[in-house]
Amino acid sequence: MITVDGLRVYYRTLKGDVRALDGVTFDVRDGEILGLAGESGCGKTTLGKSLIRMDGRMKHVAGTVTLDGRSLPIADDAAMVPFRFHEVSLIPQYSMSALNPTRKIGRMIRELLKARQAPYDEQELHKRLELVGLGVETLERYPIELSGGMKQRMVMVISTLLNPSLLIADEITSALDVSTQKAVATALAGFRDAGFLKSMIFITHDISLTYQIADTIMVMYAGKLAEKAPAKTMVTAPRHPYTQLLLNSLPEVGVRYGQRRLAGIPGSPPSLLNPPDGCRFRDRCPLAYGKCAEEPPPVEVEPGHFVACWKA
Repeated sequence: MITVDGLRVYYRTLKGDVRALDGVTFDVRDGEILGLAGESGCGKTTLGKSLIRMDGRMKHVAGTVTLDGRSLPIADDAAMVPFRFHEVSLIPQYSMSALNPTRKIGRMIRELLKARQAPYDEQELHKRLELVGLGVETLERYPIELSGGMKQRMVMVISTLLNPSLLIADEITSALDVSTQKAVATALAGFRDAGFLKSMIFITHDISLTYQIADTIMVMYAGKLAEKAPAKTMVTAPRHPYTQLLLNSLPEVGVRYGQRRLAGIPGSPPSLLNPPDGCRFRDRCPLAYGKCAEEPPPVEVEPGHFVACWKA
């Protein structure tokens, strides 16, 4: 189980600190797939990166992360080395470009396992390749010989070779066609069911795809948690105005434009260099009122359903 408590991670810029994560608290149980959704710039990728490796621009300001009862030293790059890939692993955004073009896939995997002081189990590797629909001959190919979907599935296999407790999948379907997206998402769920990992954070813009594989969905807005609930509850009975507008902006199968006109969310997210006080969604919210000048805390409105909204 992973528990994130009051996590604050800022980006250092010449104009000041960008508050990309500003007090985020949640947990992911063993065996759970958490879908993380929201607009661009809401903090999804920053959250995923901060749990495994923060880059030079990122600054851990406050908060703790606990994995299986042990505190993760996310602020100390060197101290995190033993945890990476063994305990926490990442399928990065644009992961199709993550493979070394000068190495055959099989050699690349052997070198990775050797660097992590882990044994090379050929039978286990073949088993995982079969699970994602790749043949053993793929190991003798260079990355350039693979299609985009094949590269994506290969990175999935490599990222889970050491059976991590937590896998972070960051926008891994954004560059794929619809049929391949579903295949990749289904394969990820299969990895969880096969016991190759304990839990997963699946980061995406696509709530409909998230709904197909996630047990729980968490929606973020402007660096904060807006709503977190079981996937079915989130899609059928959302309580936060932002989540409702986000879902209403999606097209429905079989519904014509004349029957239901698609509408986006007016306005844009606030700057995180100097975010407004109170609820960060209030300038775009159709339900905003005086109380929204105060920041709403996430409240459990029913078992497992958390909402940060005074109206909810």
